[in-house]
Amino acid sequence: MVLGTESVMAQSTPNKIEINAEASSKTEALRKSVKFNDAQRDQIYKALQAYGNRKDIIYKGTTPSKESVAKLEKELDDKIKTILSEEQYYNYKAYIEQN
Repeated sequence: MVLGTESVMAQSTPNKIEINAEASSKTEALRKSVKFNDAQRDQIYKALQAYGNRKDIIYKGTTPSKESVAKLEKELDDKIKTILSEEQYYNYKAYIEQN
């Protein structure tokens, strides 16, 4: 039983590391473009981390429906909108469209 648990942990750990690394790099890229403060940076990172974790879950072993992907994207967008000012959010949307 321990071997099975280690196997599951070994499979999930790289995903978590990859999700955290991706959230970090996206946060820093956004920070250069959108120009937000440290508190906003931390909130954006957490939002991207949560998004990555949920995305990993819905993509695991299956092709998710367009509706579930759209819902996840909207949830992230709504969260980002609450963190940023109106001008920052506008710059965020411009950055997302370009990338």
